[in-house]
Amino acid sequence: MVKLIEYILLGILQGITEPIPVSSSGHILILQTILEKFNQSINIDFSILATITNLGSLIAIVILFWKDIVILVKSFFTFIFKKDERNNKNLKNDYNYCLKIIIATIPAGVAGLIATKLGFLSTLEKNVKFVGAMLLVTALFLYLIKDFKGKKEKDEISWLDAVIIGFCQMISITPGISRSGATIVGGMFRNLKRSTAFNFSFILYIPISIATSILGIKDLFEVSISTSTFILYIIAAILAGMFTYIFTKWFAKIVKEGKLAYFSIYCLILGIIVILFI
Repeated sequence: MVKLIEYILLGILQGITEPIPVSSSGHILILQTILEKFNQSINIDFSILATITNLGSLIAIVILFWKDIVILVKSFFTFIFKKDERNNKNLKNDYNYCLKIIIATIPAGVAGLIATKLGFLSTLEKNVKFVGAMLLVTALFLYLIKDFKGKKEKDEISWLDAVIIGFCQMISITPGISRSGATIVGGMFRNLKRSTAFNFSFILYIPISIATSILGIKDLFEVSISTSTFILYIIAAILAGMFTYIFTKWFAKIVKEGKLAYFSIYCLILGIIVILFI
């Protein structure tokens, strides 16, 4: 029963913190450190848990943005294979939007592969004080853009905007730096409207998350997992998906209302607590 509660709590934690700008990986690492400090007897492979709960969050985001995804994918391939329709302005805008998503995905993809190969991330993940410091960085940038409104709509996102947002996502592979926070901050610094930055950020989450899930699931098949443990992972993933769905919709309203300062305060307080006491 205790083990079930642990997986339930971890699934909920992932689901809540994945979409909002507070770093889900940072929160999982903080919780892991706390449990280890209090000598709790837990037998959880956090890397496997992160892979499976991330898959739950990914499914939730895909469901939320399904209509946009279908339109973009359809427009992308229509533009490529039907030359007679390329003069359609909306079609061309959607095609370019897809290309910008691809461009913005590249920096994080390359950096993630290099960091994994060098063992860079695994070293950082053992340093909870570093996570606390990165939460302070997240707090600072969320505060800096708290009053930004921006003017650019979806079709006005430039190629440079895509590159800069892509590098912001690259930085967010660092534990304690929020992915959604970094990409939304990057978009708003580039004068994107709040809703435009939000949508670009979450559409951008999908390809990088799919790649992460594929790599993680590949590793998963190389590990021996009991049926009971696998069921616990599935429960955690389902909860992660449910709470990601709920909190993404809630976060969309927060961004639209320009209330990111609340998350800045939260990250500031948590970062200080982690540095001083954990």
